[in-house]
Amino acid sequence: MKRRRRGGTRDVADRGKPVEGPSPDSGPVRHIPVLLREVLGALHPGVGERFIDGTFGAGGYARAILEAVHCDVLGLDRDPTAIAAGRTLETAFAGRLKLAETPFSEMEDAALSIGWDALDGVVLDLGVSSMQLDEAERGFSFMRDGPLDMRMSASGLSAADVVNTYEKDAIADILYTFGEERRSRAIAAAIVKDRETAPFERTGQLAALIARVLGHKPGDPKHPATRSFQALRLYVNDELGELTRALAAAERLLKPGGRLVVVSFHSLEDRIVKRFLAERSGKRAKASRYIPDAGDVTAPTFELRDRHGVEPGEDEVAANPRARSARLRWAVRTDAPPLA
Repeated sequence: MKRRRRGGTRDVADRGKPVEGPSPDSGPVRHIPVLLREVLGALHPGVGERFIDGTFGAGGYARAILEAVHCDVLGLDRDPTAIAAGRTLETAFAGRLKLAETPFSEMEDAALSIGWDALDGVVLDLGVSSMQLDEAERGFSFMRDGPLDMRMSASGLSAADVVNTYEKDAIADILYTFGEERRSRAIAAAIVKDRETAPFERTGQLAALIARVLGHKPGDPKHPATRSFQALRLYVNDELGELTRALAAAERLLKPGGRLVVVSFHSLEDRIVKRFLAERSGKRAKASRYIPDAGDVTAPTFELRDRHGVEPGEDEVAANPRARSARLRWAVRTDAPPLA
């Protein structure tokens, strides 16, 4: 088994400075960008270069890039709260930071709208942000009772819509496909039965039902609702579809030598990133010995720089437990034309 390279463990204080974000109930939320030093090392920003931070959040990566060198950043986020909170940072960097309320799958349109047709780097920090998890009214966390929402934007289908209106088999398929929940059918059956009495409106209701169905082993740090909440969030926000489209958009936008850097937090996201970069860098599975190798059909569009990914070191995980499942993958754009 090959050993996965981990990030360094020294100078952790410099790795990710907490970023302040507003919280209506409890004052400022402290958000620590994950693998910040490694992200900057992969992006390697240069003077006058242009970057997209596709998941702006509290602005941790964007701020670090702008402070590293005199360059420009376009920050994207489909969460209107994140964009509103980032306006102060936008002003502070006097024209070098521009913000747009849009999903990162639409980064091409966002870049072209400000006259950018070629980029030096794209960074994506996948999943839900610390601020979203910590705000109970957003409905992302089973640890804080709030409305069963989970929408990253302010519109569209909510998690409550799914559990209250979808058929049993459809709910089970979502929990299994997006959460890898083995007992998805038992949970779906209990949801359908309980909603006949009262609709699911709060995260606490759903978390309690799942705990009742699955039970909770003493000493197990993982809540039994973890996989189901992840599944609903991924489905409601079409996060895997957004990621697939964003990777292809980055391929089209990056100039030769441009860097694509992605930090993922669970296996479904990481699998998509890993396969995309492997295919685009020509690291395809070997052909069967019974079938002649057709050779390289297309020129690689990326040069893969770290095949196994980079994980946070023990000190970073101790300082920021939410970093424990993070993995960074990155590659450099070649001069080959983008693939369809």
